[in-house]
Amino acid sequence: MSPKQQRGEATVDLLLTTALRVFAESGQQGFTVNAIVSASGVSLGSLYHHFGSFDGLAAALYIRCMDELCDEMVAALTRCRAARTGVHKWVASYLDFTREHRDVALFLHASAYSGYLVAHAEEIGAARAEKFAAIMTWLEVRIRRGEIAPLPAPVIEVLVMGPLTEAARRWLSSTYEIDLAEAARHLPDHIWRSLRPDPA
Repeated sequence: MSPKQQRGEATVDLLLTTALRVFAESGQQGFTVNAIVSASGVSLGSLYHHFGSFDGLAAALYIRCMDELCDEMVAALTRCRAARTGVHKWVASYLDFTREHRDVALFLHASAYSGYLVAHAEEIGAARAEKFAAIMTWLEVRIRRGEIAPLPAPVIEVLVMGPLTEAARRWLSSTYEIDLAEAARHLPDHIWRSLRPDPA
């Protein structure tokens, strides 16, 4: 990699790291291009050179945060051979990540209805599909073995991720009383029960 490319990657990393910090400190209203440029010391022209627009930067940050979360889930799940253990680890990894990386989790959840997700839906969808491919492969093996109910992949995703995202959203909002440690005690087995095959 040339020195110019190294400088470019360092600038991209600085902008993304600063953007996450600005969001964590100032919320959605303070998450502006001017705030990020000011906090990072990077010129507006350089930001647009690397990301094309403020929405492009926000989408890139979303993908980076999503990658971090997905990497944790994939690593936890694919280390397990047994279906029940894998689902339990998948659930626990999401809740642990939320607690340990609050700023990342907050940005992911707050971005749910943001314009930059719509503007960059194809790019984000491709990145997400790539990360979830390993999870789907793991599930398909257990479905073929009869260890997990033969449900469509999107349904399995809703059964697992739906309760997790809602628990995380409530914890992050601080307006609902929910204890993630308590959720981690109860959700893994309840989610697993929703995925078990019906007894013959």
